[in-house]
Amino acid sequence: MHAQMKHGNGIIFTSFVIAFALTMLPLPEWAEVGRPEWITLVIIYWCLALPERIGVGVAWTAGLMLDVIHGSILGQYALTLALIAYFTLHFYQRIRIYRIWQQALVVLMLVLSEQLMIIWIKGVIDQAPESRLYWLPSLTTALLWPWTYHILRDLRRKFRVH
Repeated sequence: MHAQMKHGNGIIFTSFVIAFALTMLPLPEWAEVGRPEWITLVIIYWCLALPERIGVGVAWTAGLMLDVIHGSILGQYALTLALIAYFTLHFYQRIRIYRIWQQALVVLMLVLSEQLMIIWIKGVIDQAPESRLYWLPSLTTALLWPWTYHILRDLRRKFRVH
């Protein structure tokens, strides 16, 4: 049982490493504006799948790492990801019973909330984005939810992560 627990932790950790790698992956300028929120997707998935193991603390830590990667105000992403984890955990039983396209709408709302909080924080320090394309990652993230969900669910089942 203990070995399975460690193995499960490895799958979760690897999913976060891949999400961070995708976040840092250089993209052409035209694609950069629509870069999905990979870390947010992974946090939402694991909060839905394993609410007793992945929560606000993991999201806060991932957010601090994202703050460092982006060179943003320390705590900006930590706060937003922790709130997303909180809301996902609070409503996880409800979200789980939704169809995949309904879950994608929930993901859209969560990422829009994240972006709204970030634009508010940046606005306070006079760094608000000037383009309407700022909101595009919400859409791309929601569109990627079904694939992310199925890939992570299949891995979780294959490696018996609980």
